[in-house]
Amino acid sequence: MHLSIFDHNIEKHCFSLERPLMNTNKIIVGSEEWCALPQLNVPAIKARVDSGAKTSSIHAVNITPFKKEGAPWVKFEVHPLQNDGKTTIHCEAPLVGKRKVKSSSGHMESRYVVRSILSIAEDTWEIDLTLTNRDSMGYRMLLGRQAMSGKMLVDPEASFQLGEPSSDILFQHYQTHIKSPSGLKIGLLASNPDLYSNRRIIEAGEERGHEMEFLNLKDCYIKLDGENPEMHYRDGRVLNDFDAIIPRIRPSMTFYGCALTRHFEAMGVYTLNTAAAITQSRDKLHSLQLLINAGLPIPTTGFANSPLNTSDLIQMVGGAPLIVKLLEGTQGKGVVLAETTKAAESLINAFKSLKANILVQEFVKEANGKDIRCFVIDGKVVESIMRTAAPGEFRANIHMGGTASLTKITAEERRIALKAAKTMNLKVAGVDIIRGQSSPLLLEVNSSPGLEGIEGASERDIAGMMIKAIEKDLKYKGVE
Repeated sequence: MHLSIFDHNIEKHCFSLERPLMNTNKIIVGSEEWCALPQLNVPAIKARVDSGAKTSSIHAVNITPFKKEGAPWVKFEVHPLQNDGKTTIHCEAPLVGKRKVKSSSGHMESRYVVRSILSIAEDTWEIDLTLTNRDSMGYRMLLGRQAMSGKMLVDPEASFQLGEPSSDILFQHYQTHIKSPSGLKIGLLASNPDLYSNRRIIEAGEERGHEMEFLNLKDCYIKLDGENPEMHYRDGRVLNDFDAIIPRIRPSMTFYGCALTRHFEAMGVYTLNTAAAITQSRDKLHSLQLLINAGLPIPTTGFANSPLNTSDLIQMVGGAPLIVKLLEGTQGKGVVLAETTKAAESLINAFKSLKANILVQEFVKEANGKDIRCFVIDGKVVESIMRTAAPGEFRANIHMGGTASLTKITAEERRIALKAAKTMNLKVAGVDIIRGQSSPLLLEVNSSPGLEGIEGASERDIAGMMIKAIEKDLKYKGVE
């Protein structure tokens, strides 16, 4: 039976799919290939070919076991195209069992296992697939060595040895599977639609049946009117039909972005984080004052205006080495380590001569270039990672070459993270903590925490949890 993943009747899109052969008669594949799962009604899906992984897996959501004529089955939804939460295949398959799988990040997960026909290079055979949420992965499917055994040889330097379907062919395969939004209308107010975090939030909302729209905050403008306030967008379109807004405002746009968020609130639109909470979280000095007044432990910090006070300021935080922070800095930018008293004096006075507002903070050597990012959503720490600085760096920042891995936090660290988010009135927050010599210390609370590091390390759908928090607050019951 011919089970090609491509429609050869469309001559203008045809290309060769002849099987490259060696004397072994095995299929030669690259590190990524397109294949099909005809029994699951998946005509084309891009797979990561990974001989280092034992088990194959497919991206699946809304996984539900059930009985069919007394036998165990499982139903689930597959979103076969990357960065596309609208295209949905509803699948049912006999349940083979459950299997504990250890991911590349070391996370152990119990997954349902189904069996399906794999179609590739005009050949077919049966494989086992585990069902898991692969939203944070680069591919919707992983083809492990059990599925390849005796059938394939992998050239890891090559890709798409068997060809690629055009966008037209993919559209013809999936046009009847594009899900129309039936849930909330949610706007993502941000600056860069291609940023990982923004793409993931849009995708997660679409997967849960919501109409998602990216709103570039530079293209939004306000009509102030006591009786009929309006938000306008690009050439006069009035934004008056949103149920919720997710503000993710870059630091350089804090003032304007918070003005827009505040206006949405005045129009009665729910915002995941409020403008007031974002504003105070972006003011490093104000936020530290709020946090310490709430009884939370922070590194000893100094703030002064006159260069005449520089020497006392340095001694106040325990002397060099110390950290100098620009109040407007973020993601590790504007944060400098002064290793000696002379360097600290020069650095502080240079910043003051430029009329820059800075904080001077004790350097916690025991942290050893590491910090903990606790991701808080709706009053819960949903995941925690340990961030380790790149060699030669003191800042544990993945944007500057650092690494991230899952970590278990203590009860005290959890208490600090939750109280910090509550003190700042943030529904979603990234709370950064370092482990001092005797106790954990709170560094910062981020109102627009990035998702790439936390999802990459945990392989969990953090973006989906943010959408669920909106559903909960708006009492939306559309998705179980």
